[in-house]
Amino acid sequence: MTGQMELVQNFPCFSIMLCMFAGIISSALKGKSAKRINTAVLCINILMSAAVLLFTVRTGEFYVYVMGRFPAPWGNELRIGVLEAGMALFFCVIMLLSLMGGKHKLIQEVEEGKRNLYYILTDLMLSSLLALIYTNDLFTAYVFVEINTISACGLIMIRQNGRTIEAAVRYMIMSLLGSGLFLLGLCMLYDMTGHLLMSNIKEQVTGIYLSGAGGSFHVPLMVTIAIISVGLAIKSALFPFHAWLPDAYGYSTVSSAAILSSLVSKGYIFLLFKIIYRVIGFDTFCDSRIIDILFIFGLMGMVFGSLSAIKENDVRRMIAFSSIAQIGYIYMGVGLGTQVGMVASVFHVLSHAATKSLLFIAAIGLTDVSGGSRKFIELTGSGYRNKIAGATFTAGALSMVGVPMFSGFISKLLFSQAAVQNDGKMFPALIVLGISTVLNAIYFMKTVIRIYTPVENTEYPTVTWRENKVYAVTLICFIVLNVFLGVLSQPIVDLIGWGLNMFA
Repeated sequence: MTGQMELVQNFPCFSIMLCMFAGIISSALKGKSAKRINTAVLCINILMSAAVLLFTVRTGEFYVYVMGRFPAPWGNELRIGVLEAGMALFFCVIMLLSLMGGKHKLIQEVEEGKRNLYYILTDLMLSSLLALIYTNDLFTAYVFVEINTISACGLIMIRQNGRTIEAAVRYMIMSLLGSGLFLLGLCMLYDMTGHLLMSNIKEQVTGIYLSGAGGSFHVPLMVTIAIISVGLAIKSALFPFHAWLPDAYGYSTVSSAAILSSLVSKGYIFLLFKIIYRVIGFDTFCDSRIIDILFIFGLMGMVFGSLSAIKENDVRRMIAFSSIAQIGYIYMGVGLGTQVGMVASVFHVLSHAATKSLLFIAAIGLTDVSGGSRKFIELTGSGYRNKIAGATFTAGALSMVGVPMFSGFISKLLFSQAAVQNDGKMFPALIVLGISTVLNAIYFMKTVIRIYTPVENTEYPTVTWRENKVYAVTLICFIVLNVFLGVLSQPIVDLIGWGLNMFA
């Protein structure tokens, strides 16, 4: 192995530590300097993540990075494969675009003295997301779950008004409940196996599972699987644990809403994927029957999230309720209990992250030319007053409905293919998938029609892309990313399947 390859293998650890040090350094700087450091860190992490992805693709296998001098089972370690590197790269790109798209509003939404704090929180959030992606240690995952929770809560309430403080409190209560269940499940796993590293736990869990119902730890293992799954489901806002989500996404800053909706919940879902494959074992997880509960909750979220979105008269809360439905898609795929269903769920993590952040960033451009109002009646004709925001919102809406050429179409196609391969769950999955698609079309196309309904003698201003070039470029990048996922989906799907096999 060459020295250059050894250097690349250090990049995952470097990326986590770089974000944490950036947060510490930014605490002593003003807002502009903190923003520059944040942007530089994101760009460096994108380059490092791309290098790690190329390395894992070239070698065709995962590798383990030992933290410190103590190997397993005593030491801490990272485990990096194709899927981890690809997800880290994608998360960094989405966070950079989300911050760029909402940069012009941050000046209005956050007090000058707190802007450096905003970038400290985003640095810590990125470090926690990268750690959740790369870590091979369950307790380390729990620590960074808590860092992620605190950072997300700060991003919600940094915009000082009554609604954001209320939303942050509700988020904290539900999130701590989820964290508590996750920690309880972790303790039970440690008690049964004596290990915290994921691969070591799996060896013991496999033995417990093979011992059958007569084994002394078989029932506690099933309970542990259920507790961990429910804990992470609460943190990722799976129906019916979603009550905190609409206010948290709807009233925070635009960049915070984009980051929270596209990345934070996905970090917890990705951790669940790792636990399913690398801690419990996919077959063991399926036989625990917890997948049936996740499947039912996923189907209910797809319907009730969309129904709530239809009833909303606030465009940002409508987009937030849509996230509940989309998270339901992901858990439906997990609940199908097949490899194809898991591939569809992982792809939908990418699709939803790219589309939801696009919608939040585009929506702020429409509300800015509607007197700052988020009510649908005031948005009439806003697509003409801000053409780039209108076109981008339309592209995001088409993706969510599932129109070909966009990433949402591929997601729904993959879910349909996965449903067909499961005879027992095929009909409910396909029926709810069809109902959800119709409901998506109702509230998203209603909004598109509204923003392109001509209005005469409006008092609202018209803006062009030249007045905020960074915002326009960000929206174009989001559209390109969405179309990229929709048009070049097959290599990405193959990469996801390859990565899941590495998990196992």
